[in-house]
This record gives sequence, C-alpha cells and structure tokens, in this order.
Amino acid sequence: MTQPVLFIGHGNPMNALSGNPYTDDWRSFVQHLHRPHAIVCFSAHWVTRGGYVTGNDYPKTLHDFSGFPQSLSEMRYPCPGAPDLAAQISHRSAGNIDVSLDWGLDHGTWSVLVHLFPEANIPVLQISLDSRNTARDLFALGQSLQWLRDEGVLIIGSGNIAHNIKQWLRNPGGPFDWAKEFDQAVALAIRSNDVETLLNYQQLPGAELAVPTPEHLLPLFPVLGLRRPDDALTMTDYPPTSLENCSMRSLRFAPAPK
Repeated sequence: MTQPVLFIGHGNPMNALSGNPYTDDWRSFVQHLHRPHAIVCFSAHWVTRGGYVTGNDYPKTLHDFSGFPQSLSEMRYPCPGAPDLAAQISHRSAGNIDVSLDWGLDHGTWSVLVHLFPEANIPVLQISLDSRNTARDLFALGQSLQWLRDEGVLIIGSGNIAHNIKQWLRNPGGPFDWAKEFDQAVALAIRSNDVETLLNYQQLPGAELAVPTPEHLLPLFPVLGLRRPDDALTMTDYPPTSLENCSMRSLRFAPAPK
C-alpha cells in the first residue's frame, strides 16, 4: 500500500509532553493509515557533512536540547531500527549516503512520533541533512526515494517553514509580519506546486528573517521531491500567534481517494 509523505512543523520540544491543536492535526494525518512497514524521518536536528542514514538495531532516544523540564529529558521512544532498509537506502538513493551507528532519534523525530505512533513498535530510521546539499539536491534526494512509498514506508520531514528563535528572544512579541509573509508565500507555492519558487525560497518576502539558517526549512525539500502528480494535499493553517516566528504549518501528500 502506497504511503503518504508528511511535513510536520514540530516547533517546541514541549509538544511531546501533551496534546494540543498542533498534535491533534498531526494525528489526523495518520488516522486511517495502513500500518507502515517502517518510518524514515528527515529532522532539522541532524545536520552532517556528508549524508547518513541510521542503521541501529535499536536507535537511542537523543535529548538534544537544554533548559526544559526533567520530564522531557526522561522521555524515551524505544522503537526498533531497520538495518536492512538502511543498507537499501544507502545503495539506492541519489548522492552518497552512508550507514551510521553514531546517531539515534533526535527530538525532531521522537517528539512527533510519540503522538503519531505512541506504541513505538514500527521501525524508524533517520536520514541526515548533508550541509553541502542545496534545496535542489534535497529535492532530488526525495525523488530518488519514491520507491520507499510503494514499499509501505512512511516518510516524514520534521522542521519549520519559518524559524527564528533569536529574533523572538530579542523581541518576544508577535505575530511577526516577516514570518507571516514567508509562511503564506511558501504555502501558496506548495498549493500551486510551484517547485521553482520553493527551491529559490531565498527570494520570497520575509525569507531573510524567517530562515536565518536553513536547517529547519531543509526537511521540506525531500518531502516536495516525494510528491506525486496524483497526490492530494492536506495542509494546516493556523491563525497568527505570538510565536509566529516559528511556523507550525504541517502538510501531507497522499494518494487521492479513488
């Protein structure tokens, strides 16, 4: 059964601790889903020089943050890995992706999966964001992974369309016009499947402040590469909030009902 592909605006790690309107929407994306054979995640929090995929039998839960409640640091997502699938990805994907045993699941992955699949009984892999790759390279990587969808693998990009915490700390107000403008421009381009505009996101209004560093936006591009012409788009759209510097927009591409 062909699986959908998701982009999740994961925002604050605290989302892992309790349900809210954002996590309700994430769960709605998988509500009537055939159980995936495995899950592959691109997280904003694993940026490497060179491409890697986790090959652990049981990936460790990484707590790659500080300044949050102890209860968050005690959370575990004890899912299995999928070493054989990691080896296939390494051989069949665009670019050079090596198998790594040095990483696990960072909060960009497990803070989402605790809501989507709380039983933690589906194998999970992460693919790193190669710091040498452009948005176009990551789009091509997504295209080269199309076969995973047809083999029952759910692919998730976990990041944020707009993400500038430093700007918010300097001026904790909002909503911010630059974040709203960039988020809306990206959403419009996604709806119209305007790939070139998305790959040249730096030219969109508000981009300089909305994407001060690219890592939170980059997981969107393999997801866009995995989109198919007959996919139906479901996309969330939240009203502006004081944290609009960190867009919580999420989306799903899934085979259209027949």
